[in-house]
Amino acid sequence: MTLNRRGFLGAGAAAAATLSAPMVQAASHGKPKVVVIGGGAGGATAARYIAKDSKGEIDVTLIEPTRVYYTCFFSNLYIGGFRELSSIGHSYGTLAAEYGINVVHDWATGVDRDAKTVALAGGGKVPYDRLVISPGIDFVDGAVPGWDLAAQTKMPHAYKAGTQSELLKRQIMAMPEGGTYVMVAPPNPFRCPPGPYERISMVAHVLKETNPTAKIIIADPKPKFSKQALFEEGWEKHYGGMIERIGPDFGGENVSVNADTMEVDIDGEVVKADVCNVIPAQKAGAICDAAALTEGNWAPVIGHTMQSRLDENIHILGDATNQGDMPKSGFSANSQAKVAAMAVRGALTGSRVFPAKFSNTCWSLIDTDDGVKVGASYEATDEKIAKTDGFVSQTGEDAELRKQTYEESVGWYEGITTDMFG
Repeated sequence: MTLNRRGFLGAGAAAAATLSAPMVQAASHGKPKVVVIGGGAGGATAARYIAKDSKGEIDVTLIEPTRVYYTCFFSNLYIGGFRELSSIGHSYGTLAAEYGINVVHDWATGVDRDAKTVALAGGGKVPYDRLVISPGIDFVDGAVPGWDLAAQTKMPHAYKAGTQSELLKRQIMAMPEGGTYVMVAPPNPFRCPPGPYERISMVAHVLKETNPTAKIIIADPKPKFSKQALFEEGWEKHYGGMIERIGPDFGGENVSVNADTMEVDIDGEVVKADVCNVIPAQKAGAICDAAALTEGNWAPVIGHTMQSRLDENIHILGDATNQGDMPKSGFSANSQAKVAAMAVRGALTGSRVFPAKFSNTCWSLIDTDDGVKVGASYEATDEKIAKTDGFVSQTGEDAELRKQTYEESVGWYEGITTDMFG
């Protein structure tokens, strides 16, 4: 059988072929079938809401290779010593047991859009009437000269949480006295715009306690970044003299690395790093390319329903999308998942579909009880998801308000992970 481009199987199939899985087929009771690829903030939420609100009228299959999902949001707090790794890990047992979702732990390696099937690394195929894809991010090849995925064990990105987070934390704790931590920050757009700068705060928090003469350097290709005034105020207050940011005016966009020698070349000036955290340019998760659902690095979607602009039977969520004004965040993916779930139910069961509304908040911790936030509300237009209003923490806020903001973030984390995983 010859597959056209729409049925192409991604290159990830070869690496994943060592996994074994039985042939998987959605239940055949005459019910419409929904397959969800990706079990993170978008995918798990969509699967749960479709299963919960359809009250058994739709068969839902969730495809996710990991049995424990570690959230990228709050993973910086693990690095900073404010959370245990286990506290950001979540399983899929409740989705299977309480909501009747068929959870398949395997890699989705391709989509045949004509046949409406998803191919699995283990050899199975899963049919669908509607497909929801929420694959998160992958990295742009060659984005940082000298760095590729083979270098991630020496220069971790830690932008997919779990083992990478553990590795980066171990490296930080093993830094020599007075050592140097270098972050190569990503260009826009990327997952969680405040994320790299919260990470810098958490690394500085650890080093202030364990290695106070250490230095932190940020090589940043962007002229400005999310919550910049808040972070810079906090860095000066809590970590004065420890953090140096090199922006594009001073060579921050001309960076290469050598993982073997642990050297970072910033516009011709070579820095010897004890820890180098490389966060490359990003793109939609590979399954989007495999299914020919991308234009450039991202997958275009219709904001009203989160349907792909290239295939009306597929909805795409979260970090992978080009949707308009919403940042790429866990909260955004969760919000978009509910809109998609409602649209899917409406298409398959005739249930009522309300106008799409979205919201997002990104919290960041700068130091103990020093939390800040930025957020907005959005609505769908025919062109994009458009911002309607927003808010952001202010510089100079008192300590009690910052503590309340941090405590609010902890409550949100418990709420959103329950919303995702049940």
